[in-house]
Amino acid sequence: MSYTTSNTASDLVEAFQGLDADTQLALFYFIYKEMGGAITPAAPGASTVSPAIAEGLFNQVKELPHEEQLNVQRDLIARRNTQLTREYGALGDTTKLLFWYLLAQGMDQATIIPMPAGYELAQEARALLDRLKAMEFEQQITFMRNYVSPMGVDPTVVEHDPETGL
Repeated sequence: MSYTTSNTASDLVEAFQGLDADTQLALFYFIYKEMGGAITPAAPGASTVSPAIAEGLFNQVKELPHEEQLNVQRDLIARRNTQLTREYGALGDTTKLLFWYLLAQGMDQATIIPMPAGYELAQEARALLDRLKAMEFEQQITFMRNYVSPMGVDPTVVEHDPETGL
């Protein structure tokens, strides 16, 4: 897989989305670990964010067994039509960012399935993280919002799924 060397937020989003779901999840966690102090305050402190809504969705995920927690995150990336991905899809972009921030914190506290011990990012994922770190702060925030925004399922635009009843 080849990636463009442009450092725009939209190019980086496309590169991230080109990775498999588990690598995306790992990369998102590494962003939190390595850059959380700079990027994540933009989520909890933003005036348009709904902390109670993000926390409510987070708490639903937290109550699940670890393997199901991982499956919810995979479903969000794959845009599978489930009740939780629809609830996520109805959130605003900044609230979505806060939800992922809460998931990363939960991983640190082991209330959310943690990263496997000794996990290391693949070289292509590490290169994408380095590109993100080299961006200006505003570009980083734009990337983060653009990355989390399309995840899940927007319940206002998806057709009824007779298989799931949603």
